[in-house]
Amino acid sequence: MIRKRIPFLVCLLLVLGQSLAGALLFEKSEYAARRTKLMDRIPDGITIILGAQPVTGYNPYVQNNDFMYFCGVEIPDAILVVDGVNRESVLFFTIAERTAKGEGISLDLVRNPKEVTGIERVFPLEHFPSYLSRTASRAKSLYTSFKPEELLREASQEKSETLLANMTLNPWDGRLTRELQFVKVLKDRFPQNEIKDCSPFIWDLRAIKSPAEIAVLRRAGRLGVKAAVETMKASRAGLFEYELSAVFEYFCRKAGADIAYNVIISSDENHPYLHYYKHDRKLADGDFLVVDAGPDVDDYDVDISFSFPANGKFTSRQREIYEACLAVQKVNLERYRPGVTCDQIREEVNEVLTKRGFDLSKEIFKIRSMEAGCSHDVGMAVHDVGGGPRGPLQPGMVFSCDIFAVFPNENLGVRIEDTVVITENGCENLTAGIPREIGEIEELMRKKGTVQLLKDGGIY
Repeated sequence: MIRKRIPFLVCLLLVLGQSLAGALLFEKSEYAARRTKLMDRIPDGITIILGAQPVTGYNPYVQNNDFMYFCGVEIPDAILVVDGVNRESVLFFTIAERTAKGEGISLDLVRNPKEVTGIERVFPLEHFPSYLSRTASRAKSLYTSFKPEELLREASQEKSETLLANMTLNPWDGRLTRELQFVKVLKDRFPQNEIKDCSPFIWDLRAIKSPAEIAVLRRAGRLGVKAAVETMKASRAGLFEYELSAVFEYFCRKAGADIAYNVIISSDENHPYLHYYKHDRKLADGDFLVVDAGPDVDDYDVDISFSFPANGKFTSRQREIYEACLAVQKVNLERYRPGVTCDQIREEVNEVLTKRGFDLSKEIFKIRSMEAGCSHDVGMAVHDVGGGPRGPLQPGMVFSCDIFAVFPNENLGVRIEDTVVITENGCENLTAGIPREIGEIEELMRKKGTVQLLKDGGIY
């Protein structure tokens, strides 16, 4: 193919444009709109959002989700102040250009932070103490998050409960989290101010995804579908669970993405443990698998679960349970729409299933999760802030439709899960495209997957 020559000036402008755009995931106006909404919630003070600290091991640095949500800056030890009194934002950071370059941080961001971020005022980190002292004298309230920061593969509320039980309330430890220690310092140094928790405000904002966020979630959904399909195709009796996990992860990383959480694979006696991720079983003929996995694309996750027989052929009992779960999931997807609550949807689902001839008195429909459909919020964390949908559904809400049934005495479980977004008229399945019908699954699994193709080539 002959490449067309592009004039040098055009090339330069393209490169500069890509460089500036590459510093942030979204347009700076997107972040500004989020900060404005937060300002509306704090007219009496300022919110202080701490950035993540540098890593101490050999894992890559990732910024915490709240910081990324409001400014998109992935620089260690940065601090963002959102001022509801003066209606402005202030960013503090200090980083050497050599360090930034080594960490893959845009030098445009380091050199031209106001232009790249749209944040009105930017200062070295060393200026934060004096700035805070001056500002605290004019503001009534100082807001900060009382919840632990949320990093890759973390969920803030779950992290909070774990640290509270194992660290703060541990009689042999007793330490505060970094965030609660910061709260203590603020109270000690600024007794004239009210120190308030801003996490409820942030959680409310993050619960409603913008069109730009939904576009990223669609990309994550498409990638998750691709990885799920390839995982099913590769399954055979005789493989180890870790081989299937590697297939899913490979297709995520091949696309430049990460995984949102450890790939979960439940089979045989492990079905009751819904987050089992040891991958320590060799698959036997007749095993039925539940794979719960999703990619992380540009800091946004989707949550997917798919169930299938290791040998590619459903037994009659597997078919019975699977078809019941699939029927429940389908009706949920039909009924999601703005203005109704999850409790109302649950009642509607039962009515529809009854009209379609399902006997809901059978034990298979008495499993707790078979009666639900609104599971947990999904977004920058796979178990996103806020828990699950509360009150009437609204456009922009993203959550998982998670239907599962586990029968421990039979070493059998089924799980069907998709990530959906509420639209103006109904819902959009962000992870549509995974073979869900039994015939589709069995047909897919007759094809060779990555493992089989590598074996054919003598390189596996």
